[in-house]
Amino acid sequence: MNIPEHNQINNIDRFNGFEDVYDQNRPHTPSLVVDLLSNYLQKRPQLVVDVGCGTGLSTLAWEGRARQIIGVEPNADMLGKARQKLALLPEGRQMSFEHGYSNELPVQTGSADIVTCSQSFHWMEPISTLQEIHRVLAEGGIFAAYDCDWPPILNWQLEREYEHLIDLAERLLDEHGDPQQRAVKRDKSTHLQTLHNSGHFRFVREIVFHNTEPCSAERYTGILLSQGGIQAALKLGAAARYLESEIDVFRAMANDVFRGGMINVLFSYRMRLGIK
Repeated sequence: MNIPEHNQINNIDRFNGFEDVYDQNRPHTPSLVVDLLSNYLQKRPQLVVDVGCGTGLSTLAWEGRARQIIGVEPNADMLGKARQKLALLPEGRQMSFEHGYSNELPVQTGSADIVTCSQSFHWMEPISTLQEIHRVLAEGGIFAAYDCDWPPILNWQLEREYEHLIDLAERLLDEHGDPQQRAVKRDKSTHLQTLHNSGHFRFVREIVFHNTEPCSAERYTGILLSQGGIQAALKLGAAARYLESEIDVFRAMANDVFRGGMINVLFSYRMRLGIK
């Protein structure tokens, strides 16, 4: 597959094959994101472009809040799931999901009021991506990269085990994975400085906020299983047997905490935005 320069096929392929787990368990974009960005824009957006949209969880948050909405995603499995969901909605919505890359967007120059990256900017080469986002943004337009912290906040023992499993997956990938197939994930804490250093924005800032969602033991475990590192490690086969048994321990812990019920868990978000 031919992809534009500065994109890494390993980063795209990292999300192969678990679109259902991802879509069923990841948090939905809070309505506060739409409110904040619309307020900063000071008008109803004509075009919102959601880059690295995955299964469309972040794109669908804009339904009814913008004239046109485009989700852009390079991974065929994730894109297929987004389009499948869109096909189930009533016709007439000005929303589409397009195959594309963060530094080669299928959008006209100066046409977008808002460009977002939800849980995705750290997978993108930032210099070429921000150049492209600057191209498509209208004057006064907004770019926002936002992420939630992992794990969701609920129970410290469960959170400690979650972090242990993430670390275990990374160790297994270091020891048994093919170095030529490793994805490159950038440090999210550098996003704000990256926006500032780009010179593309007249104003940048970080906004921190929180959101709660109802969660069961099954979903909390599913959130863990939706992490790309966990999925990549599970694909190692025999080398991942220990990880699989540790996930079973985590599932049992979650069942004990939730006791068959639903609990509101807290997701903490960090948004880095820039005004063109």
